[in-house]
Amino acid sequence: MRPPSQFGEDITNQANNVPDPRMGAMMICTRLAGRAIIRVVGRCNEAQLNNNLDLSECQLMQVPDAVYHLMRNTELKSCDLSGNDITKITPKFALKFSLITDLNLSHNQISKLPDEIVDLKNLINLDISYNTFISLPNAIFKIPNLQNLKAGHNHIIEVEVDDIKEAPSLQILDITNNPIAPKCHDCLSSISTINVLLTPKEKEDWEDLTI
Repeated sequence: MRPPSQFGEDITNQANNVPDPRMGAMMICTRLAGRAIIRVVGRCNEAQLNNNLDLSECQLMQVPDAVYHLMRNTELKSCDLSGNDITKITPKFALKFSLITDLNLSHNQISKLPDEIVDLKNLINLDISYNTFISLPNAIFKIPNLQNLKAGHNHIIEVEVDDIKEAPSLQILDITNNPIAPKCHDCLSSISTINVLLTPKEKEDWEDLTI
């Protein structure tokens, strides 16, 4: 039996013509991804001319293999990866960009670095601020020419003070705005060979008591 015309073909046609609400979001994401790729390629082309790779705010979750390929014949001096969503740096990074003197990894989601970071033998300035580190990787303090380390605005509680003292070239360590434990804070404050920048220690509850 054929259903009444007001319910039959009309319902079928309407169902087929209803736009999928996900399509709009998918199209927007595709356009954004396309723009991000174009931005990355454009900045790689610029780096081939000035030896400074600026991939800041490019919506990256990691350094794409295509970047290593595009930079294979370029001796980079600096690399800026700030303002992305990068969660890790792979060992390949130090191998491919071994000549850089400046590396900016700030404003990402990085919690650790590979031991191979020590292979960045020309690195002078390293910025890992505004990430998710709970400790400073030991390998950082073995980088032979590292002079300036910015590590503020992380979640660092403890720091190996001996590692800092043994760093071959370190001059300035900025570890402000971290929840450094009081005892560790005192040890860091006592270092005289390196300029350690610390947020003033908060008083313990018992120190605020008046007798």
